[in-house]
Amino acid sequence: MILTSDPTYEPQHALDARLRECLDQVERCFGAELASDLPCVNDLAGHVERYRGKMLRPMLAVLSALAVNEAALDDSETLERVVVLATVFEMVHMSTLVHDDVLDEADVRRRGATVNRLHGNEAAVMLGDYLISHAYHLCCALDEPTLARAVAATTNTVCEGELLQLSHRHDFEITERTYFEIIRRKTASLTGACCSLSATLLGQPADGTTGAALAAFGEKVGIAFQIIDDVLDLVGDEATVGKSLGRDLAKGKMTLPLIRWVAGLDGPSRAVALSQCAGAAAGSDPEAIRRAVAASGAIESAREAATALIDDARGRLIAELPDSAARRRLCDLAAAVLSRRH
Repeated sequence: MILTSDPTYEPQHALDARLRECLDQVERCFGAELASDLPCVNDLAGHVERYRGKMLRPMLAVLSALAVNEAALDDSETLERVVVLATVFEMVHMSTLVHDDVLDEADVRRRGATVNRLHGNEAAVMLGDYLISHAYHLCCALDEPTLARAVAATTNTVCEGELLQLSHRHDFEITERTYFEIIRRKTASLTGACCSLSATLLGQPADGTTGAALAAFGEKVGIAFQIIDDVLDLVGDEATVGKSLGRDLAKGKMTLPLIRWVAGLDGPSRAVALSQCAGAAAGSDPEAIRRAVAASGAIESAREAATALIDDARGRLIAELPDSAARRRLCDLAAAVLSRRH
């Protein structure tokens, strides 16, 4: 038995049990939705289950619902609907991972071989499409056209972000403004929707104070998450991170640490740095770039930017939503983004 005088312990303990129950249901719903009468399809779908990691997006969806109404999931029908919505977000996210691995020619994901590595690009592309189509099929079970349109609009935004990023590959002088627009669309739009659409599901107006606060929180957490992901791609350890690293430079993608490193250089040094980036994208060893970026302070600068976003996200949530175990857990989840190593 754990003895504690902390009055928040029991609510948090109960929340952990409820959250685990919901995530288990998300996993079951995910598997049931993807089940096919074709063994080859089931084999591929079974492989993508291994991509599941922290389940950040389902957690955001469930915790946001509980932050709106602590008793909401006591009702079995509401619980089922929240689980379905959380599963939809996880399917959309998984589809982007499968497609990203094709685009980045990645070999490792979650410490295992990627679908494209094992089965080829064609199978990986089709599996990503299969996940997206099932996400919409499952979303229709909610019988909420407004939610379905919102999920579709969010997926459109994610695709726009990917296309914007593709259009700036090998653009080694990309601006921070463009970088943030890319990650706002390709990553943060989905995490924002996870939070705000859970509130919508519980009857909160999308343009209301609660929905807007949750949307802002989710977006800021998503941007910070991507910044840390970009940092790890430069300085992380592949065995710890669990996926192929160094893919950003190899594919000609400039991330915040790289952008700030280049921006801090004078004319001649800047020209050399841009030439090094182009060389890394063409296949040369990027180790010199990693050392230069680390020595420049750009890694710390990027982490500071992520920290500021998390501080803003937590502050907005605390200001707009009443105190609860779920709100506190959302704030803890946001803070954990900054210390992630995988």
